Amino acid sequence: MDCWKKVGLAPSHAYLLMMVLEEPGMQPGQAAEELQLSPSTVTRLIEKLEEKKLVVRTTEGKLTNIYPTPKAKELFPLMKNCTQEFQEQYNSLLGKEESSKLVGAINRINDKLP
Repeated sequence: MDCWKKVGLAPSHAYLLMMVLEEPGMQPGQAAEELQLSPSTVTRLIEKLEEKKLVVRTTEGKLTNIYPTPKAKELFPLMKNCTQEFQEQYNSLLGKEESSKLVGAINRINDKLP
């Protein structure tokens, strides 16, 4: 999607970054669970975000926490616009009612998964 190109991030990186912006200090395991990705995948995403100077990891004992950088905070409004634009696009493709049914079905299936 063109919107994500403006941000300079793949959607998977952007969604993780938005989670960290909304909950600074998030732990990688929590991010993996919420995004339904393997911990190793989340680690790779975090490493890429660190390379771009968008997050920093701190270690306190056995716990690792992820924090956004000021640069990441500047991107937040752009990323929010991209998610809105994406939602509007699939609403226009499917119609609001069908799109709402689809999201509901996905959420119900997700709740049933182990």
